[in-house]
Amino acid sequence: MPVDCPIFDNLQRLHARLAAVTQGRVASYIPELSKADPAHFGIVVATVDGQVYEVGDSRVLFTMQSISKALVYGMALEDQGAGRVAQAIGVEPSGDAFNSISLEPGTGRPRNPMINAGAIATAALVRGQGDAPAWQRILETLSACAGRALDVDEAVFESERSTGHRNRAIGHLLRNYDILQGDPEPALALYFRQCSVRVDCRDLALMAATLANGGVHPHSGQRVLSADVIGPMLSVMTTCGMYDFSGEWAWRVGLPAKSGVGGGILAVLPGQLGIGVFSPLLDERGNSVRGVRACEALSRDLGLHFLKPPRPVAAGLRARYSLAELRSKRRRAAADEAVLQAQGSRVQVFELQGDLRFSTLEPVVRAVVHARHDMDIAVLDFERVQHADDAALRLLEGLVATCAARDQHLVLTRVRRGDLLAGLGQELDPRAALALVFQPQLDLGLEWAERQLLLRHVRPVSGGVTAVQGDLVQQLRSQPLCAGMREAEWRPLVDTLQTLHFEQGSLVLRRGDQADGLYFLLAGEVSVLVDRPQGGQQRLATLSAGMSFGELALVQGGRRSADVRADTAVHCARLSADAFADLARTQPGLMVRLLHNMVCALGDTTVRLTAEVAALSS
Repeated sequence: MPVDCPIFDNLQRLHARLAAVTQGRVASYIPELSKADPAHFGIVVATVDGQVYEVGDSRVLFTMQSISKALVYGMALEDQGAGRVAQAIGVEPSGDAFNSISLEPGTGRPRNPMINAGAIATAALVRGQGDAPAWQRILETLSACAGRALDVDEAVFESERSTGHRNRAIGHLLRNYDILQGDPEPALALYFRQCSVRVDCRDLALMAATLANGGVHPHSGQRVLSADVIGPMLSVMTTCGMYDFSGEWAWRVGLPAKSGVGGGILAVLPGQLGIGVFSPLLDERGNSVRGVRACEALSRDLGLHFLKPPRPVAAGLRARYSLAELRSKRRRAAADEAVLQAQGSRVQVFELQGDLRFSTLEPVVRAVVHARHDMDIAVLDFERVQHADDAALRLLEGLVATCAARDQHLVLTRVRRGDLLAGLGQELDPRAALALVFQPQLDLGLEWAERQLLLRHVRPVSGGVTAVQGDLVQQLRSQPLCAGMREAEWRPLVDTLQTLHFEQGSLVLRRGDQADGLYFLLAGEVSVLVDRPQGGQQRLATLSAGMSFGELALVQGGRRSADVRADTAVHCARLSADAFADLARTQPGLMVRLLHNMVCALGDTTVRLTAEVAALSS
């Protein structure tokens, strides 16, 4: 991901702010953990479609510790089934510290799988595969969740095993209640080893994204855990994953999560993303101080709290296409059309829909950022957007700043700053705001982008208001309808034409009038308009000098089906239906040539409309 990505910038600012936090202590009850560098701090966000944003010490290795409990619990559910696991381990929050001896009176069943007693019982329920021991299954599954081969920090393992007297006592107590069958040492060894698996912050985020993705790794596409066990795993993480801080965590952060005394936190937003945070400075409950604050800030700033009042969820991107596939209703001269066709991919249109939040807008931001060398203008259409939260507004502001730094433009269509986007721009540098353009209609946004594209690629925009100069024959030579005419045919044509002038804003043709002539546009611009059922008018096309309109009058007569309005002062040459009929008798070759060119023009229009439908349907 480019370093000028607005999401990356937000993470960088958060990391810089929290790096100054020095509260907390490095874990010391396991001697090897006390060697951790208290300055280490990393944040990683991974989406379910595989995008990874990482800042800080994201590749520093540390041991999973209690984070492994959540994943091993899922393996036990797969291997034994929910009923058998429930016989050995409960799911109720204990309200006690992670190493408390919290067993149900009478049964001796651990309160939940996130405290040490429950995790030891859970490890004993994992089966090996074939002749492979249970430990190999655990390590292979943890590796598949991370997307790479993991290993054990042997020094930490030996330190845990040699000092784990309390855990060993818990194991024997579980044996006393028949929660463990036989010698507890194998289960304890599994537990000590799973806690000693080395990961980095990026691994944690991808593990979390695997859970968010229903058990499928975002990069490899491998199903690591059954979809059926993800719900129970996330439920226990929500209620018990942060020990006696779990209730406050659910209130402040609102994400299923699991922490470890190695300094890591794994957090999950189901269906959307995973978060991995690492900082070895711990609070009195054994949770990373910076990690808790980072997750709280991400939840607040990106709108990730999964218990907020729900709104209907839909993919944020309805359609994406370029200006080469769909252009505005303004028809241009052939030279300009050629430029737009060749360079049209440099303008990308994103039709948005539904609710805009971090998870639905992030793919669009990512697409714009990745196209830094291939895009001049990004057009975001808001017609189908129903809501945009604060996180979406901040993302848009960051995207504007990124575009401004790259000499790109961001065009927002069919939205007003003060309505859906109230608050947009509050934290935006006024100089960066010059890259932000609002257009009331998508078609006007496309036309604005076309004009900018022509200017960027050194082509003058055709269609300005000019006076008719020189011989009328010269004016008509650029008309597509006159292509291929012989020299002997020009004078008979010109002699039948009537030249007309229209002031800006006047109607050249009116819907319902008799269709009695073809108009060659010699100078100025006109728009073809139809009435909307709900009121107002819809532009079908804008034409400039060198184009024609009203052709069907020569073929089928009848009534005009649309208004034609002069957008500027306009000069036309009119060929009436009667004059065309006279030419058919006296100049049959000329008539055939005009009809042939009309058919070609109609064919081009059909191709263009077909491309538009295809782009809008994609």
